[in-house]
Amino acid sequence: MKNTTLILLSLFLVSCHSADKKKKEEITRLVTEWQGKEIVFPKDIIFTRFATDTVDYQVSESEYKVLIYVDSVGCTSCKLQLLKWKELIAYTDSLTNGSVPFLFFFHPKDIRELRYLFKIDEFDLPICIDTEDELIRLNRFPVNMTFQTFLLNRDNKVVVIGNPIHNLSVKDLYLKQIGITNDQFAQGAQKTTAKAEVDEIDMGTIEKEETKQVIFKIRNEGSNPLVIVGTSGSHVRQTTGRTRKSANANS
Repeated sequence: MKNTTLILLSLFLVSCHSADKKKKEEITRLVTEWQGKEIVFPKDIIFTRFATDTVDYQVSESEYKVLIYVDSVGCTSCKLQLLKWKELIAYTDSLTNGSVPFLFFFHPKDIRELRYLFKIDEFDLPICIDTEDELIRLNRFPVNMTFQTFLLNRDNKVVVIGNPIHNLSVKDLYLKQIGITNDQFAQGAQKTTAKAEVDEIDMGTIEKEETKQVIFKIRNEGSNPLVIVGTSGSHVRQTTGRTRKSANANS
C-alpha cells in the first residue's frame, strides 16, 4: 500500500509540474487522505439503463471496481465524456473478461438532459440516479471533480483516486493496479479489420413510423481483439418503393 501511495504521489506531482506550490500541496493532501479509505455505498441502490428502465444490478465483490460520481454542477456532457468511458470500458473488459465493474452514480440537475446524452451516445451500461445525493452525504467526496472517481479494491477501499478519462497518468495507474500492462492495453487498443457478411440488406417496404430489425453478422479478420464500441446507420436509400439500409460498426 505504501509503495502504491508513493507511485501515485509522484505521478500526480509530475503531471502538474507547472502548478503552484499550493496546488501541489492540496493534491498531496487529498491523495494521502483518501488512500485506503473505505467508500460506503447507500442501501437499496437502484440501477437503470438510460436513466429510465430499472435493471437487476448489484455492487459486486470483485477484486477491483471503478466508482464514478458526477454531480449537477457545470457542463454535464463535458464531465461525462461518455464515448471515452465506453472505449476504456470496452478495452478493459476485453483484457479482463469483464471482471472489473464500472459503477456510475449521477446526481443530475436535469434528468432529461442525462437521458438525452445516454441515448445520443448509446450509453446503455447500468447507472444509478442518486437524486438525494446520498453517496456524497455518506462519504463527503472532495469538491474537485477530478477527485470524484476512484479505483476500489474488494473491500471498497480506495486504491487510486483520480479520473482516468481526464488524466492519462491516472489511467496508467488504474490499468497497472488492475494488472493490465501498457503493452497489453496498446495491443488491445489497436484497430483491427472487421468485415460484414453482407453490405446491404433489402428490408422490403417500410410504412411510415414502422420499425424493422435486421441482423448484420460481423467477422473479425484481423489479429487484434474486435470490440464494438457503437453502431450507427449510414444511409437509407429509396428504390421503387423499397427501402435499403446499410450499417457501420465502430471498433
